[in-house]
Amino acid sequence: MTDREQINPPDWMTAADTARLFGTLSDAGASVRFVGGCVRDAVLGRPVTDLDVATDAEPSRVVEILGEEMIRAVPTGIEHGTVTAIMGARPFQITTLRRDVATDGRRAVVEFTNDWVEDSRRRDFTFNALSADIDGMVYDYTDGITDLREGRVRFIGKASDRIAEDHLRVLRFYRFQAHYGKTDPDPDAIAACSAAVRSVEALPGERVWNELSRTLTAPEPTQVIELMEKNGLLRLLLSARRSVSRLTALAALETMVKLDPDPVRRLTALVQPDRNEASQIVTRLRLSRHETARFDDLATRRGESTAGMNDLALRRSLYFLGPERFRELVLLDWANQIVMEPVRAAEETAGWKETWDATAGWTAPEFLLNGEDVQAAGIEEGPDVGDVLLNIEEWWVEQAFKPDREACLDRLRVIARRR
Repeated sequence: MTDREQINPPDWMTAADTARLFGTLSDAGASVRFVGGCVRDAVLGRPVTDLDVATDAEPSRVVEILGEEMIRAVPTGIEHGTVTAIMGARPFQITTLRRDVATDGRRAVVEFTNDWVEDSRRRDFTFNALSADIDGMVYDYTDGITDLREGRVRFIGKASDRIAEDHLRVLRFYRFQAHYGKTDPDPDAIAACSAAVRSVEALPGERVWNELSRTLTAPEPTQVIELMEKNGLLRLLLSARRSVSRLTALAALETMVKLDPDPVRRLTALVQPDRNEASQIVTRLRLSRHETARFDDLATRRGESTAGMNDLALRRSLYFLGPERFRELVLLDWANQIVMEPVRAAEETAGWKETWDATAGWTAPEFLLNGEDVQAAGIEEGPDVGDVLLNIEEWWVEQAFKPDREACLDRLRVIARRR
């Protein structure tokens, strides 16, 4: 049985590039619809970034059709039926309808089909199996619209079967529950995910982090993270002490100060690693170089900021750490105190707010000297140049950035004479 529902087409569905792509494929005899996340979020009226399209035309035929109309087609995953059409500023990922022939929990062997129902039933959750045409007609073969609107995350068919096909679906269940769940988690899904926890161990780190980071940035991730802790999944992924309550406190503070969630910041709140554990987490999750630097910095510096800092301490922290990093440390330490010393945290709320408010709009002034100035004063190139510069810079910060360039040069001359 197919349920259909007409939605008001959002702008991206009626854009000129969309009309050209759909028209090109349709005129060539292909059936074409939007599928997956863009349809799901369109039904809810949420923003859409990625546009996934499905068609009954095989990949080679899709490339041929697009080429005839001078539309660039990139074979991004052609062995699995995926071609990316480059049109304007937004790419369209076009995948041929498929059926699974064999699966091993990580990869699937597929065959192409022209059956929309068969393609929908190989997907993970009911609301991810929705498809829609360019006019906003949504096709639902799995009761996905009802589940979506009621906030129920439900596997298609038997949950354990879907997980056996792709072990990443354990993590995907928690991610979608965090972002779309409005009811108690589906008991069949929880049971299947709990039984399959160990299967996640073999998944590539970057895929694990892709799902975990999205789960962490849900508006209210606490309930789902607690479920992941309860069934042993977090212990498997994060080899360090964990505190869901500290993550909860951080999320509440972010809401209070109107700061967008960030996965690395929230990961740092969730764990309290030593150096070795931090390295293990970075390696397991395959964090990027930038994410690794931030995680390491936040994890090791946590505890240095305090409520109601004096002017000098505040100025030094803002200048040498940078306002963005310092604000994150303030929130992490504030959240930690809420968990570890709730009475004191309540008593010092005004001090925390004072420290936070003092960071708003703060911009670091530019230091007035450089290495050439130091060498011009007679100090030879080498480590001493950096040491002297830092000495003067710290003095300049202590003086509230008031000394001008000439005053800084005077101090440099004094230091140079003493060497």
